[in-house]
Amino acid sequence: MNDSFKIQLDEKQMPSAWYNILPELPTPLAPPLHPATGRPVTPDDLKPIFPDAIIAQEMSQEPWIEIPGPVREIYKLWRPSPLHRARNLEKALKTPARIYYKNEGVSPPGSHKPNTAVAQAYYNKMAGVKRLATETGAGQWGSALSFACGLFGMKCTVYMVKVSYNQKPYRKILMQVWGGEVYPSPTDRTNVGRAVLAKNPDSKGSLGMAISEAVEDAATHEDTNYALGSVLNHVLLHQTVIGLETKRQLELAEDKADIVIGCVGGGSNFGGMAVPFASDNIKGKESVEIIGVEPTSCPTLTKGQFRYDFGDTAGMTPLLLMYTLGHGFEPPGIHAGGLRYHGDAPILCNLVRSGLVKARAYPQNPVFEAALLFARTEGIVPAPETSHAIRAVVDEAIKCKETGEEKCIVCCFSGHGHFDLAAYDDYMAGRLVDYEYPEEMIAEALKDLPKFPTGI
Repeated sequence: MNDSFKIQLDEKQMPSAWYNILPELPTPLAPPLHPATGRPVTPDDLKPIFPDAIIAQEMSQEPWIEIPGPVREIYKLWRPSPLHRARNLEKALKTPARIYYKNEGVSPPGSHKPNTAVAQAYYNKMAGVKRLATETGAGQWGSALSFACGLFGMKCTVYMVKVSYNQKPYRKILMQVWGGEVYPSPTDRTNVGRAVLAKNPDSKGSLGMAISEAVEDAATHEDTNYALGSVLNHVLLHQTVIGLETKRQLELAEDKADIVIGCVGGGSNFGGMAVPFASDNIKGKESVEIIGVEPTSCPTLTKGQFRYDFGDTAGMTPLLLMYTLGHGFEPPGIHAGGLRYHGDAPILCNLVRSGLVKARAYPQNPVFEAALLFARTEGIVPAPETSHAIRAVVDEAIKCKETGEEKCIVCCFSGHGHFDLAAYDDYMAGRLVDYEYPEEMIAEALKDLPKFPTGI
């Protein structure tokens, strides 16, 4: 077995195509539905906000989709990303488990998000689009899209969830450094934002609200399209470079994954890591345990209902069949802003419902406890979102210590926490409050789910 601390591929070994799991799903993915008619969405329905290439990828049944040359050239700024063996963490836990983490924090914006941001900016540029509008929670996606748009000479407008805008000022500044314009959502720039503020002037915002504002912005400006950083099929498609590289790196390490873990907000980093492994499970080649981790304050996969719901608060987007807490759900202002979404990627929800992916939820304090342990052993400060996955890694490694099993645990390290030090300060000062979203509030939010159809 390879004893290296870091397993690195060279540029020639970077994937040349993204992997599309849609044609292999045991249960076909339910179609998105038009918000006005309830009928399956057609490509023409999506043309006001997406370029043709993205629409084609969203609906493609081709198992492999070639990565364009210009996108691969930009990927080379940070890809292939390294796979680290967390030997110091293993030693601290006194576990027989072998722990690896795929470090997506080495990208210029510091997370996995540029894997799709660069691709989306490229396809929009080729379609003649001048500006992209988007939302962002903790700021990783807004940073990535601002970075990508800058490389292609495009403008970028970001609606940042207000609580994160105030908690993470340096993410806002980073977006501005790359030329993005950033507004705290809900804003007074859109009809959606004004309506929310009229109802609740003190709203902390949500990803659903920010999505509504960005979609309205794109739909009302001819030179502007919308870009989404998670949830949709094409986003998970672009992120599969993570899992594809990881599988190749494990081969170089002469190792094989027993458990694959990632954090889940909308599902992009976790989907990108998990989908190539789930494919092997579907084909019967492997039997890998795949675990998605979310916060107890936004327990979409663990407490949501599998129903058709809007992707945004205002009901402007197509309806998606997914686990949801209701599009009107407004989560508390936890530090893991990227995990505060009311729904999840339909592909990921399909895999959970099929039993191919497991879900679990953690409160904030145990998550930051694991994050500090990781930082003090491996030296890298993880983002609060990433720390949810690390908590699960630690727990699985402790189980191995108790049972004596020498399992291989692989984690998607979705991003660093250099802009999240205020969260660490709150934890170390004892100011973090563990919050489990009340069942009755979830039930209340679910009352407003669309009446058609009822789901499966």
